[in-house]
Amino acid sequence: MRAGRLRHRITIQQPASTVGVLGEKIKSWADVATVWAAIEPVRGREFFEAHQRESEATTIITIRYKSGLNVRMRINFGSKYYKIDNILNPDERNRYLEIMAIETEDFS
Repeated sequence: MRAGRLRHRITIQQPASTVGVLGEKIKSWADVATVWAAIEPVRGREFFEAHQRESEATTIITIRYKSGLNVRMRINFGSKYYKIDNILNPDERNRYLEIMAIETEDFS
């Protein structure tokens, strides 16, 4: 993998929760790592669901190998958020990861 391909700065986040003033759980996100990545859109589609227009884009995000990532995490790139769908370690050589992700407009 050529280093020049990794030109996007992304932040990997994991779910976290805090306790509010009234004792309620508040869901939030905590940063795990900020890394360089290559972001390549694969396909996009728009569809109608519950009378609302939704859009979905499938993306491959390539990063240098990092242990501990899982599908409960998300990726932040600028004002965009990506839900991690699958994490591939090509040839099981621990050199880089290909993260299959879905861009979301409203990520909670």
